Parts: sequence; structure tokens; C-alpha cells
Amino acid sequence: MRKLAGKLYGRVANVRNSMYDRGTLKSYDLGARTISIGNITTGGTGKTPLVEYVSGLLADNGEKVCVLTRGYGRRNENNRVLVSDGERVFVDAETGGDEPVELAQQLLGRALVLADADRVSAAHWAIEQFGITAFVLDDGFQHRAAKRDLDLVCIDATDPFGARSMLREPVSSLNRADAMIITRADLAENLGVLRTQLRQNNEQAPFFISRTQSIEIFSLAYRSQAIDRQWPFFAFCGVGNPAAFFELLRANNIETVGTKAFRDHHRYTQKDLDDVATTAAASGADALITTGKDAVKVKDLNLKIPCYVAEAEIVIDEADEFKRLLLTSS
Repeated sequence: MRKLAGKLYGRVANVRNSMYDRGTLKSYDLGARTISIGNITTGGTGKTPLVEYVSGLLADNGEKVCVLTRGYGRRNENNRVLVSDGERVFVDAETGGDEPVELAQQLLGRALVLADADRVSAAHWAIEQFGITAFVLDDGFQHRAAKRDLDLVCIDATDPFGARSMLREPVSSLNRADAMIITRADLAENLGVLRTQLRQNNEQAPFFISRTQSIEIFSLAYRSQAIDRQWPFFAFCGVGNPAAFFELLRANNIETVGTKAFRDHHRYTQKDLDDVATTAAASGADALITTGKDAVKVKDLNLKIPCYVAEAEIVIDEADEFKRLLLTSS
């Protein structure tokens, strides 16, 4: 069923892309430098840490940055919501979306976050209100109504072509990418084989390798770093690639005695957390551990045992070259 849905999705994407290529559908200038970060699969590809990385890099080089996102899974995706003005986070995950609120918290002091399905209109509003000089399109590869100066496509090294998820469009669509970033490279092998497969679909775009440099663990309640990383944790999450999160914990020597995966963008109920806590206690866990994306949705629920948040910091192997590409794109 998933393969059939992927084929249908791919055919629709092909028709739509050909309409943009022919000019039947138009793309619109956002009015400032625009960097798109996206993917070709429906599963999580490690895109959000890259959005944070790119936004921070632009801000550090004097740009007034705004992250433009649809805010998938929020209460009303057609409403425009200023998630953050760069100084304060104004909304919760239900109103602004889990990933936008997570990004807003991580980018305080460096970037605004604006959720709107109409990113062209939202961009013009953001320029008028805040004097934005650079936009980062979150999940923008398929959003071709917005012109971009640079198209960055994330390829998850642990699931590059949707074996555990689904393709949003054919792999051949990678020929539109200006650069390809292989994410979670530290969790996979045979990167040379993956490079060869990607090069067959784009002969010119440069490759960049993204790895996890470190994981920091914070208390969900107090935002202070956990003292003992060797506690037996019970890990849970609702992300596109939960297996990658669980493997990341193991790779960083964080002991987990059990795991629970929810659907991507899952809206947690009190019963969900009660069930997780009960299972965790039965497994011998001293605490729960989850992702930043999940943390913004569970922080106001009643947690029967301590809960911690694992936040990964990424590095890009070819950092100087990547920085030059970002700062010279126009």
C-alpha cells in the first residue's frame, strides 16, 4: 500500500513539477535572499537541525533571518502565526506546530519563525514588519511557488530513498537540488555507495556530510543539564524516523531499557504519557527521554517520572565550503 501511495504521489509531483518547468505555474520572488531546505521523502531526514544550523550561520553573518514554515499539524494550517519574533516565543505547539516551536526556542536571539501555508505572502509581510534580509524555507523543496536562491536537499543516510517512509517525488527530482546534504552520516555505513546513487540523479550539485557532534540532555522541567547520563532511560518520540533517534541515543552511550514510537507529529494526551510512564517503570527505567520536537508538546502534561530532552548538535564536514555556498548564493 505504501509503495502504491508513493507511486501515485510521485506521478502527481511529476505533473506539478512539469507545470512549473514550463511556466504554467509561476514562482514568486520573496524579496530577500531565500535558502530552501527540504527532502524527497515523507520520513524525518534530520532537516530541523539543519534549518537551525543554516539560520544561525546567516544570522551570525549579519542577516535578519526569518524561518518560513507551513507548521504541519498545528490547529489551523491556513492561519498566519508569528511563532517567534526572535526574542520571545508567543504560541504553543498546537497553535504554531511542534517543529516551528522547537525551532523558535533554539533560535531565540538569532531568527524569527513564521508559520503560514502561503509563504510568499508571509515573506512580504515579514519584510514589511521586521526588515527581513534572508529567509530559510523549512521543508521547501516541494514548495515551488516560492523562488529560492539555493535549494538544499537532505538525504537521510539511514533511510535515503523511503524504505521505511515514502517518496514525496521521484528520486530523479534531485536534479533540481543545488546541494545535497547527507544527514545522520554517523549512523550509517557505505556512504560511498549512497554518493554514487545520488550522483546518478544529479551530476553537478556538491555533497556535504552532516554528523552528530554531541548530545546534550536537559531536564524538561528545569532546562538544566542532567547530571547522570547513565541512568536507565525509557525513550519515546513521535518523529518521522524514530529508529534514528533511538540509535542516536545508543551511539552516544545513553542506556535505554525500552522504547515507544508514536506517529510523526503525534498530539499527546495525558493517557499517552500515563501509559508511557507505566511501561517505563515496569521496564526498570528511572526517567523518560525524548526529542525537542516532542518536548514542546508534553511539557504541560503531568509526568509521573522525570523526563529529559536529548538535543543533538550537528557538524558539517566541509563547513567552510558550505558557509561559502550559503553566503554567496544569490
